[in-house]
Amino acid sequence: MKKITLFLFLIAIVFSANSQNKTEFTLSLKDGSVVTGTTKITKISLVTDYGKLEIPIKNVTSIELGLHADYAQKSNVKNLVNQLSNSNTEMREKAYKAITELNASAIPVIEEVMFSSEYNPGEFSDYSLSTAVNELKATHNVSDNYKNKDVVSIDYAYNMGGRYDFKNVELKTEYGTLTVPRIKIEKIDVMFYDASEGGMKTFKLFATTHISGNNNGGWLKTGIMVKKGQSMDIIASGEVAFASLSGNKYKPDGSYKGATSDKFTPNASNSTYPVYGNCVFKIGDNGTSKSAGAKYKGKADASGMLYLSIYETVYNASNTGYYIVKLKVR
Repeated sequence: MKKITLFLFLIAIVFSANSQNKTEFTLSLKDGSVVTGTTKITKISLVTDYGKLEIPIKNVTSIELGLHADYAQKSNVKNLVNQLSNSNTEMREKAYKAITELNASAIPVIEEVMFSSEYNPGEFSDYSLSTAVNELKATHNVSDNYKNKDVVSIDYAYNMGGRYDFKNVELKTEYGTLTVPRIKIEKIDVMFYDASEGGMKTFKLFATTHISGNNNGGWLKTGIMVKKGQSMDIIASGEVAFASLSGNKYKPDGSYKGATSDKFTPNASNSTYPVYGNCVFKIGDNGTSKSAGAKYKGKADASGMLYLSIYETVYNASNTGYYIVKLKVR
């Protein structure tokens, strides 16, 4: 009986911890607005060219939503396109209006027809198909370089393209529960807070990319907004090797060892200015780079988005290794 009671008690603890996990979605909408709130979604079902993936939400960094073609409309689209070549002006005008009133999922279907070898624009230019498509794109806030697949970023390191089907996202916000249709969403940034780690969020800083001297994506955008005066806890671990510094290996606290050395030499500097290998952070795009090292506790001296990186003034894509960074703002 005691064993059963203990077992049920442990289950209750695990269930309680899981129930306190929090997933936050930040939706970037096609009209330029941004909505943030919590969601009950626990996994992403992505149908790829190689099979179906079930990705736990805690491993998802972001989801860029593509425009899925609705081929059930293809017959109707072809018919309307053909009517644009009709000698009757009223028929052409009616077809043009019908095309511009189609839903967004018709856009890739129309363009497939328009760029096919079978398409003949005809002799009339008053109601052109290209103009109709541009008008339809404007109506639905669809850019010319839209993707036809959804792209899921996993663990800040890998991207996978496929089809993530859903009708809408339900978010609990400070203003109440909002239901946002998929067609309105351009991108979803995901933040998962694990209750078992005290609400900390975990990130990976890759030496092949996340170098402060790299002007093309060297700073990892955490998606976390901080306010001046908020407390920040940053814990970093791991090891990287800089090809830019003769292959020397570094740790987040700045300790290092040469390629032929057996042990790490501690960083002797007492300066708060970052040294090679330091895990660093900044607040805002133009914020000042500050050293977090292996363990940092402090207060934000500004408000804005929090960024993370590995300090090195020269970027070399042949670097290796990564840091695991745990971050909490309160």
